[in-house]
Amino acid sequence: MFGPVASALWGHYRRHPFQVFLVWLGLTLGVSLLVGVLSINQHAQQSYRQGEQLFSNPYPFSIHHTERTQRVPHAFYIGLRRQGLTQCVPIDRLDVVTPSLSDIHLMGVDTIAMLPFIANQRADEAPSLSPMDAISMPYPVYVGEAMAEHKGWEEGQMIDLLDYPPIGPLRIIDNDALSMGTYLVADMALLRHLSARTGFTEVLCGDLSQAERQTIREALPSALTLTKTQSTQLGPLTRAFHLNLLAMGLLAFVVGLFIFYQAISLSMTQRQPLVGTLRQLGVDGRQLSAVMSTELLLWVLLGVVSGNVLGMLLANQLLPAVATTLSDLYGADINLVMHWQWQWGLYSLLLAILGAAMASAWPLVRLVNTSPGRLSQRMTLMRGTHREYAVQAILAVLLGVAAWGVSYWETSQWQGFTLIAFTMLSAALALPYLCGWLFHTSAAVYAGARWRWFFTDAAASLSYRGVAAMAFMLAVSAHIGMETMVGSFRTSTETWLQQRLAADVYVRPSHAALAEMETWLVKNKDVAQFWTTYRRELTTNQGRLEVLSVGNRMSEKQTLAMKASQPDYWAQLHQARTVLLSEALAAKFGVGVGESINLPAPMGEHWQVAGIYYDYGNPYGQLVVSTRSDAGQWLKQGRSSLAVVLNQDTQTEQFVDRINHRFSLTTGQVQNQADIMRYAMRIFDRTFTVTESLCALMLIVAICGLFFSTLATELSRQRQYSLLRYLGLSGRELIALGGGQLVLLGLTSALIAIPLGLVLAGMLIHVVLKASFGWTMTMSFFPISYATTIGLSMLALMVAGAWPVYRMLKRTAAASLRDAQ
Repeated sequence: MFGPVASALWGHYRRHPFQVFLVWLGLTLGVSLLVGVLSINQHAQQSYRQGEQLFSNPYPFSIHHTERTQRVPHAFYIGLRRQGLTQCVPIDRLDVVTPSLSDIHLMGVDTIAMLPFIANQRADEAPSLSPMDAISMPYPVYVGEAMAEHKGWEEGQMIDLLDYPPIGPLRIIDNDALSMGTYLVADMALLRHLSARTGFTEVLCGDLSQAERQTIREALPSALTLTKTQSTQLGPLTRAFHLNLLAMGLLAFVVGLFIFYQAISLSMTQRQPLVGTLRQLGVDGRQLSAVMSTELLLWVLLGVVSGNVLGMLLANQLLPAVATTLSDLYGADINLVMHWQWQWGLYSLLLAILGAAMASAWPLVRLVNTSPGRLSQRMTLMRGTHREYAVQAILAVLLGVAAWGVSYWETSQWQGFTLIAFTMLSAALALPYLCGWLFHTSAAVYAGARWRWFFTDAAASLSYRGVAAMAFMLAVSAHIGMETMVGSFRTSTETWLQQRLAADVYVRPSHAALAEMETWLVKNKDVAQFWTTYRRELTTNQGRLEVLSVGNRMSEKQTLAMKASQPDYWAQLHQARTVLLSEALAAKFGVGVGESINLPAPMGEHWQVAGIYYDYGNPYGQLVVSTRSDAGQWLKQGRSSLAVVLNQDTQTEQFVDRINHRFSLTTGQVQNQADIMRYAMRIFDRTFTVTESLCALMLIVAICGLFFSTLATELSRQRQYSLLRYLGLSGRELIALGGGQLVLLGLTSALIAIPLGLVLAGMLIHVVLKASFGWTMTMSFFPISYATTIGLSMLALMVAGAWPVYRMLKRTAAASLRDAQ
């Protein structure tokens, strides 16, 4: 009996092909967005565990200067080679910018020294990086296929740069042959040609025995150090970034499940007369359940396979943006080559089975348990949807109470995400009931027949549009929430930068050149004032933190954006044993203004917290002490920087050129305030590119869900539209009614989504971000952005609602009425 029953039930999709697309669309897009996010997160975290990758070989050790702006002398590297340490190779790095303000990380290598490490091949077996070509002018620049595709570069192309001559020609190489991440690689000679610097950024070393490490440490000058590469610390630093990305992927998966539920529920509802006939012919519930369960399993398998394929395509499109963001924020070098892994398919299969079971369990139980006599009546199950929505409203109230209880938990990331999940699901479940109540109330208020039919039919359409409206509302609220959070974060960061960057020029001199530079600045007539800042790192039980010095000038006081402080904090800072803590560090220590903290040597114990200041630019946490304090002499042995305020009639660019020429500074050692501000905001905007892309995709998916749910019910509505045409309604009026109903439903959903999105933004700002980074900020609102999002969504919904009606109007009313019998 399985075959005939399956043939009868599955034949429904031959008559309603749009439902095939709708069911496939919901599950596939939900799975693809989830797989895309999972694959990016796991790929990045694997890169952290494997360490820095260069030419497919790990370099777990790094020799670099204690002051990161200084360089490793060339003579020291030659000494290493003479001692037989051939596993150490020199690296030089230079960050350049294209005319379109796109950042490029250029890496210079010693091609001859690198040859033994290129996939363990000899020079004549490594055609991707020919030594004779690499060291000859014009110096070729090597880039991986993924990076070239992301930037839109072609083989042999020259790349124009700001402040530097063009580089190239480009040589695009196989992603699997050389692993370079976001870097462009060229011979060291090209970087020497671009910038007249000596020495190297660092010397990377492969595996070193204990004896070899000891040999290197004995040969190290006092200013150089041997450490493990930074990649071992990237996991904890980037955890919040990946957790937020995962949350967006799960939300997108939920939106896809809503659409899947809508399609499956509609499919089962439209097959109720057929199921009633089969039941009357002797087919029992177990046989029907077996056929429907098999159908659902096939849908899941199809959705998982196509979702994994689309997910990998999506991940490969988003990975360069994620890699660039992680590189700019944390210095992480992520390989741009990503291959599908079975774990992603397994996770997506398990979640798809669980989601599909949850989405289709009630429609299947309702269909099987309804009596055959009721099933034979047209749209019996449609009439019961109002009671189902009432039950959903009760569940929404219970979820709202649960969210209220979760708000009393200890503040953490998981508390924030749980609170967001309960709140959004509560609002989504309540939406169809609220819309139905609103439409029935409007129908009772309006006396005109057309308006009463418009609102009554809109309420009836919730039986096949309600769940799609829930998905649409979730997508709009997520979009508004992310717009508010990102906009608030950007406004706070920009305001903080404007206060923090009070000087016109910032210089990071070497320790040896500091005194000479200070003397030169004192005598320079273009300089209004300047101050020197010292910084050192300190390892505590709360993790690594940065200790920053401050003088007693009022200009230095004004650069600190204070959140809370004692009334006389500035005098206490310079006269007593007191510190200022960044907001994130104060959260880590769990202290407030007026309390005391203990720090490891050489700072010591019993430091009183005189104030807490905003700091959005340091992932490790920071504290400020006076140069007059007990730690002042220890601080002055650390990295130094100069903040220079120029006279009003002095041109910043000309002053930068003079100080560069006078002290032979590199590009990274001197920067003006405008460049720092522009670069910081460019990095900020790039950070949220992936999140904004996911939000836009969710919104598109939700609009498609409403559109196809409307299109899939075209045949079931032919009868009533044909009767309306016989009653005198013109085609234009019918199109307006069809589009207007969907716009009304979308507008109602959007009006609920706006406050829900603002609540979501508030929870992201005050719970998730605070738990992730220890930051707080003022929540800003962007009405124009909200209006644009809602307006574009309404326009799309108007087209979605009018298109099915327009298709029916192309046929005669008699033909439509005959086909609807």
